[in-house]
Amino acid sequence: MGVLSYITFIPAVGSLLILFVHSEKKSLIRGVATLFSAVSFVLSVWLCMNFDASGSAMQFGEKLAWIPAFQIYYKLGIDGLSLPLVVLTTLLSLISVVASYGIQNRVKEYFFWFLLLETGMIGVFVALDFFLFYVFWEITLVPMYFLIGIWGGPQKEYAAVKFFLYTLFGSVFLLLGMLGLYFASDPHTFDLIELAQQSQYFVGTKFILIFLALFIGFAVKIPVFPFHTWLPLAHVEAPTAVSVILAGVLLKMGTYGLLRISYPILPEVTSLFMYPLILLAFINIIYGAFCAMAQKDMKKMVAYSSINHMGYCLLGMAAITGANASAGIQGAVLQMINHGIITGALFLLVGVIYDQAHTRDINAFGGLGAKLPIFAGIMTIQVMASLGLPGLSGFVSEFLCFLGAFGQAQYRIWVVLSVIGIVVTAAFFLKMLKDVFMGGFNSKWEGVLRDMSARELVTTVPLVILTILFGVYPKLVLDLMDSTLTNLIQKVIGG
Repeated sequence: MGVLSYITFIPAVGSLLILFVHSEKKSLIRGVATLFSAVSFVLSVWLCMNFDASGSAMQFGEKLAWIPAFQIYYKLGIDGLSLPLVVLTTLLSLISVVASYGIQNRVKEYFFWFLLLETGMIGVFVALDFFLFYVFWEITLVPMYFLIGIWGGPQKEYAAVKFFLYTLFGSVFLLLGMLGLYFASDPHTFDLIELAQQSQYFVGTKFILIFLALFIGFAVKIPVFPFHTWLPLAHVEAPTAVSVILAGVLLKMGTYGLLRISYPILPEVTSLFMYPLILLAFINIIYGAFCAMAQKDMKKMVAYSSINHMGYCLLGMAAITGANASAGIQGAVLQMINHGIITGALFLLVGVIYDQAHTRDINAFGGLGAKLPIFAGIMTIQVMASLGLPGLSGFVSEFLCFLGAFGQAQYRIWVVLSVIGIVVTAAFFLKMLKDVFMGGFNSKWEGVLRDMSARELVTTVPLVILTILFGVYPKLVLDLMDSTLTNLIQKVIGG
């Protein structure tokens, strides 16, 4: 068993140990969850420090026979695409565990499901066998269903069922696409590397249908319009820490699936769908921005902004066949990382105010900047990063996505129109800052609201540091992914 297995399954081991702890020993349960999540994070950092970024080959590989009769293997590996996402997942999981200390109801079950969810998410990013990938993909579904359905808000059951049905709907198409590739390959295999090596044979109408099936499966998770309607409700009803994971990691599973599976295995078909992808990116950007602008609930505003920001990922991904393909695809992957960091922090910050005021209505506040200066300062940094202020991480990735897409003449009209999304995003976030932090203080909150506690600072400050660091020096992440993404571009362009 290698380091990738340890990173993946240590949280699951922690979840099993929690089952043997008495439910009344809440502090011990929290400690066990924190310890096992922290170990997984530390190992992922070690992985990052020992990763060779000069090549595009898979590293730290593991392969064991699982179901040999059907060529199914337990096969793991990482490259420059998956490594940043593994580190992001373990970091946000650890932060979310600490942010969940305020959970008082059924603590044992909560952390059991949370650690199991972490194992599923990591497994998606390290699996190199499609069958194994699908198993990990499905593992994330059940814990998230219970985390929303039990510990969520007033409409938690409806939100959980809607999330489950949408995701299951996408999983059915993903399964069909997986089986289509298995039976089309010769010899039959679920190995993602071997399937990519056979890609020159995957052409024709049948493979267009397979691509569409895979795309629907991934599009539900991203989410791409019109498969997005589960997301705002799930975010609003989910506990704060679960919203962090939902936005920071689960949405990235969809874009990762496209880049790991659809692009390298079906490169010729992928090239045919770049124009529809740019249109969907445009719709996501504009629709998400205007929907966010209409919200009075801070959490729902951030949720709709996620739809907008994932549109930038699609914009960069659609540039893979153009002259500035490298900028676009690097921007897309960097946007996946930056969105997880920025939006994860925003959900934590909304949770800070909601835990005290029990409302997220923007109009209910005012003048908090003078009363809660630390909270106001951190919120301002993350909001500015989300709207794309130069010097912060959001600007770099969005700029690269636009630069990549603008390199193709047929896309330019949609790229130019997509800039409207940036303007609208700036408008609604700046209005939120004005309404919540400026003006006269609402005396209703006198003696009710306090500034951020030590635990809240522990969960948000690391994300703020990364937001600034990646904005000033994005090379830290870009160097990790450069060789892998260059190889992916050559694969798609070369067919």
